[in-house]
Amino acid sequence: MLALTLPVLLAACDGGRPDAAPTGTADPVPVQVDAAREELAGLAAAAQDRHLTATYAFAPADGAPRTVSFTSANDGSWRVDVPGWGHAGTVDVSLAGTSDGLFQCALPSAGWAQSATCVRLGDADDAVPRRLDPRVQHPFTDWLEVLTDRRAPLAVSPAEPLPGADGPCYTVDSTSASLNAPLDVGIYCFREDGTPAAVRAGFGTLTLTGEPGAAPGSVELAGAVTDGEPVSRDAPSPGAP
Repeated sequence: MLALTLPVLLAACDGGRPDAAPTGTADPVPVQVDAAREELAGLAAAAQDRHLTATYAFAPADGAPRTVSFTSANDGSWRVDVPGWGHAGTVDVSLAGTSDGLFQCALPSAGWAQSATCVRLGDADDAVPRRLDPRVQHPFTDWLEVLTDRRAPLAVSPAEPLPGADGPCYTVDSTSASLNAPLDVGIYCFREDGTPAAVRAGFGTLTLTGEPGAAPGSVELAGAVTDGEPVSRDAPSPGAP
């Protein structure tokens, strides 16, 4: 009888003992990193709702420092002006996204001795062609959507503030092996109200200067829309307008 009851007693005594932890499972996400991802997503969502006019000191990866202006209008349209970008740095350009589409405008500057003119590049949600893309508009526009997407292949962690940044900063890395990353890896900084404060990415560094101003109802294109060719970054070939 003892031989029959002993296994039952041992099993009963073992019933309250927790199961051993499984082996070979992935390490849990560090709490600090997981919290940083949530914080950054919240700030990027606030930035999507933040309408303003602002100027940023721009230190490009190559070339001279300059000032970039950005407008996010109340109707969702936007515009960014980038001095010295087109035609090997001789033409100031403006990009704008409105309900009528995506536009590039050439502004009066050293290499553009005429009034401002604009060319339609496509629909408002189309990507800017690579040869026409100054890239500085992305942290204010489509990259915000990536930062708010918890499913995006990103790793986010707290970062030391960039010089001049007024607000928390986060290091953003890609966890995907794809060559077409959804945004530039780098450091992204926001004020608590969602105002983009600074960003350091592949194109260079943008830092907010001064206080943002009120947003207009809608952005205005810099000039009339024409059927001309958009301005690329390269210098024009001899004889080209």
